[in-house]
This record gives sequence, structure tokens and C-alpha cells, in this order.
Amino acid sequence: MTTVRRAVLTLPAAPLGPDNPLPALRAPAGAGAHAVDARTLAELPRDMARGLGRAPLRSLLPTPVRDGYGRDRTPADLDTIVIENDRLRVTVLPGLGGRVHSLHHKPTGRELLYRNPVLQPAAFALNGAWFSGGIEWNIGATGHTTLSCSPLHAATVRAPDGGPMLRLWEWERLRDLPFQVDLWLPEGSDFLYVGVRVRNPHERTAPAYWWSNTAVPEERRVLAPADAAWHHGYDRGLNRLPVPLTEDGTDRSYPLNGAHAADYFYDLPDGQRRWIAALDADGHGLVQTSTDALRGRKLFLWGTERGGRRWQEWLTEPGTPGYAEIQAGLARTQLEHLELAGEAEFSWLEAYGPLAADPATALGDDWAAARVDVEHRLETALPRAAVDAAYTAWREDAADAEPESVLAVGSGWGALEVLRGGHVLPGTPFPESTLGPDQEPWRELLRTGVLPPPAKGAGPGAPLVAAPWRDMLETAPADPSTEYHLGIAQWHAGDRAQAVRSWERGLHRAEVRWPLLYCLAVADREDGHPQRAAERFAEAFAEHAGHGDHEGDEAVAAALGREAVAALLATGRPGRARELWARLSGEVRGRGAFRLLEIRILLAEGRTGEARAVFDEGFEVADLSEGTEVLGELWAELTDEPLPDAYEFRMRPS
Repeated sequence: MTTVRRAVLTLPAAPLGPDNPLPALRAPAGAGAHAVDARTLAELPRDMARGLGRAPLRSLLPTPVRDGYGRDRTPADLDTIVIENDRLRVTVLPGLGGRVHSLHHKPTGRELLYRNPVLQPAAFALNGAWFSGGIEWNIGATGHTTLSCSPLHAATVRAPDGGPMLRLWEWERLRDLPFQVDLWLPEGSDFLYVGVRVRNPHERTAPAYWWSNTAVPEERRVLAPADAAWHHGYDRGLNRLPVPLTEDGTDRSYPLNGAHAADYFYDLPDGQRRWIAALDADGHGLVQTSTDALRGRKLFLWGTERGGRRWQEWLTEPGTPGYAEIQAGLARTQLEHLELAGEAEFSWLEAYGPLAADPATALGDDWAAARVDVEHRLETALPRAAVDAAYTAWREDAADAEPESVLAVGSGWGALEVLRGGHVLPGTPFPESTLGPDQEPWRELLRTGVLPPPAKGAGPGAPLVAAPWRDMLETAPADPSTEYHLGIAQWHAGDRAQAVRSWERGLHRAEVRWPLLYCLAVADREDGHPQRAAERFAEAFAEHAGHGDHEGDEAVAAALGREAVAALLATGRPGRARELWARLSGEVRGRGAFRLLEIRILLAEGRTGEARAVFDEGFEVADLSEGTEVLGELWAELTDEPLPDAYEFRMRPS
């Protein structure tokens, strides 16, 4: 019989640390890596171009940036939930985005996923902290979800066959949408079933995005039922290419044949069964299939050049085999977003399990024959009609079933939205008991029409930006804290001039001024006033330093200092930058991100020898962004020597 139970997994882990205390007023740091140039956009099919241009993120609000982690790992006990029948054992991490850490096939003893032996956060999620390995559930916008390292609600529910099922659910805050992921193992099944539902409880249409990302060992051949794919690389192009062969005859269905990091979005024909598989040299591996609503399939590879290999090492530990990703999404590419009508939903069913194909055919030179063989074996192992029937049974009999035993608790933001909007969401309760300190001021605003100020001398609390909350802030008594939050909501809505007016009004009467000064500095920088922005960043840092001790003060000082030093350097004031940098604590200055700032200061001062010495001594920037080239650029200012491997993170062809 299938069982669902709690367990503990011990891994070397780098602690997540505190979230960045500054409001995330800007677009994701790696947004440029997923952009498409104007020439390419004009040449795409019209519906694809519309999807690419739909509702781009102007900021990360209301979610915080998660950049408080480092690179020092110690053994940590992680709560897990294990789903098991006589064929499969599935290990889920409810506190880390509901990630499926392991999919173990018991009869063969095979691990079907790439299972990372460490937990090392890196700056790949939309809001920062993310880690590699397993199966992740990406909702929100192009990229890895803001929930990558966050807890989800989890509980047992009755599966369509009457056995136990694990439900994961949360409220995704970038798009303001609740979702659920139901995982179950029918008795005797070699396949994990996953029912997914994204709901829009609002009257307005919402942009929708979903990609299920599965990490697999990179020594595989990846097959999908397509003869062409949309190729996207870090040169910002999007080109339709034949698969699997390149012009020079290289077979791009093998991840290790690619030199540079790249995405291949397979162009599956209408009516074609949706599937993707990754098979080893013996023809064994993992297959993922779904109902037709989950249209897209993708291969991501890191490439064999130095940058890709360094990223692979960065995300785990030296000596660990590399990985590739096979993915499935709502649109043809990850660069597109769909429209989800008000009071509507998207739902589908996925299945993950082992596949054994004839290696002579599946790994042979005849791509058409390989596809036919894999699809035939998939149909034998799990017929398409069975997947459709399982989806119907889940949607009709189980998707709305109420949770039975609570196994884990997520955030209180969903409870706050249900309290405000009166939303009825069968199957995914967000009880008031989950409300916490972050939500309490907003519940008070909802109850009384007044947003309570923070404790004396403390910084502001977490923001909310959705239109109903903005409306309440506009009618609340206009104290400095309310003006701060109102300005953030107006900024999110695109009314930047009004946001600046709100922040300026609040600044005149504020006791704690650094939050408002920071917001005004960002506005100045975005509006093309870098000199004034630098002054305001520096003033915010100095103003914060003048206050007494409060919880989280070191995180505030580090975040403001990093912004201010960078802004001063950008406006040609290395002297001021060094003065401010020197006022940070020794522990903060020793972090990799601040060693990088030190190099920039030294270069601006003409002290190239000392800047080179920092490189030679060695440092690691824990929150280095995807696609970043800053280390290579600074090295090139110092020397014509090749960039050392430790600093090689460039992902584009040179």
C-alpha cells in the first residue's frame, strides 16, 4: 500500500540567512539573461511575440530579495515527506518550495533524478536564493520561482483511488495567485502522478506562468516528440532550429555536446502526446509526460566551456557529476506568459517514472525511429488514455478534497488575502491561524482602516502592493509609515511620480528616514539622476547608522552600504565610496560581494596592484547572478592574462 510519512534528510547546507531588508523596487537581477532582442521579436510568430511581451515584471514587489546566504556548509537536518509504494520512493522538501529531492525506483535500485548531495543556495531564483537538483515547481514569471527556498503548506488528502496523497499549496505573490500540487502513487504504479492547479480568484485577468523543472544527470540523451526547437542562449536570440543535428552534424540531443549554456524549447506539433525523456547509454532513464494543457518541453544544458563547468561546480561540490534539466511548461517557451481569466483556472496532470528503451534505436542516428521507439515504450508503460483518465478522476474527485492531516505550514500571506477578499478555494485552506507578525499590521489596516506604525526606531515591515491594499493605504491616515507603503504600492502600479510624492511627504515627518531615502534614491537612479541617487543612498546609510540597535540592523547596514558604494563609484567618487566602505564592519567587508566592491574602489583609485592582490588572495561572491560577467570585466582591466577558473562564470560565446 502507498504511504505518506514525515522523515528527516541530513545534508551539508549553507544557511539561508536573513532576507534583504530593502524593498525590491527593481526588476530581477538576471532579467536580461532571459530577454529577446528587438530584431528577433519582430520575426517571431504573432502569438509567441504577444506572450513574450505580456506583463513583464517591473519589480519583485512584494517579495523580498533573498541574499543573506554564504558558501560555508555544515550538516543540517531537513524536514522531508516521503511518498512510497512497492515500486517508487519519493522524497519531498516541503520547506524548500516543495522540491522533489529524490525519485528512487525500487525494483532496479535506480535514482531517476539528479540528486544534489549538498544544499547550496545561489542567485538563480527571481528573488535570489535557489538550489539545484530534483523536480521544482516554477510559478510566477520567467525564471525560478520566488518560493524556491520557502515553505509550502503540506497535508495528506485522499487520492482518486482512495489512497493517501500529498498536497502542497501556497499563494504566489508576484502574480497574486494560489496554486496546488498534488502528488500520489497509485498502488503498484511505477509512475508518480502530479496534479497541478493554478487559480485566479480575482475578477481581473492575470498573467500566468508555469514550468516544472527536472534535473537529470547530464550523461544522457534527451528525446522529445519534435523535429524543431526554439533555441535561446545568453546572446538574447530566439531561433527555430532543426533537432537533433546542427549544421556541422553535432547531435544536440546530448547535453555534453553543447559548448555553451542554452535552452532548447521543443516545438511539439498540435495533437502530439506531450512527453520528454532522458536516457543513459543503456537506454534507461526518466520519462515525464502530461495531459495536453502542459504544452511546452525544454532541454537546458550548461555546456562544456569553462563558464558552464564552473557554474556546475559552484552549485554543488567538486567531483560531483553535472546535470541538465528537462522541463515542461504551459507555453512553448519560458519567455512567454499566458492569460488566465478572472475566476478561472489552469489545471493538468503530470507523470514521472522510469523508462527502458532499446539503446540501439533510442540512441541511434535515426531521430524519427528513436522518437517512435520511446513513445511506443511510454505508451506500453503508461498509456496516454490512462493519463487523461487519471486527470479526470483527480479533477472531479480529489482536487477539491479538504486536507486531512497537516504536515507542514507555509506563509500567512494566503490567509491574509482570503481574509481580505473572502475567496472560497476548496481544497486549499488558508486559515487565520497561519497569520504571523508580517501580516499583523495589514490585518489591522483591514480591520480599522489604520496601518499601525513600526516600533519606535525600527524599520518598516513587509510591503503589500495589490490594488485593494493600495486603495486602503490611500484612505488611511497619512503618517510616514503609511506614506512609505503607499509609495511602494504606487511604484509597483507604474505610477512612479506619485510614488515619489508619497515618499517625499513621508520624509518630512519621519523619525526613521533611511527607508524613504532609499526609495527616493532608487527613483532618482531609475529616472536618470545618478548623482542625486548616490547622495541619497549615502545619506540613507549615514541616517541608519545614527539610530540605536534593532534586530536586523547589520543586514540593513550591509544592504545600504552595498548600494551606496556602488552608486558613488558609478558617479566617479571613489573617495566617498572608500570612506563609506570603511565604516562597514570587518565581517561585512570580508564578504565576497564587498571584496568585489573593494576591487572596484582600488581600480578607481588607480591602485591596480592592490586590486590584483585581492583576486590573487581569492574570494567568492555568494550571490553572483546568472549570466554575470563582472568578474571577467574587472580582471580584463587589470591584465591580459586568462581569467582564472575560479572566477570564470561567463555563459556567452566570446
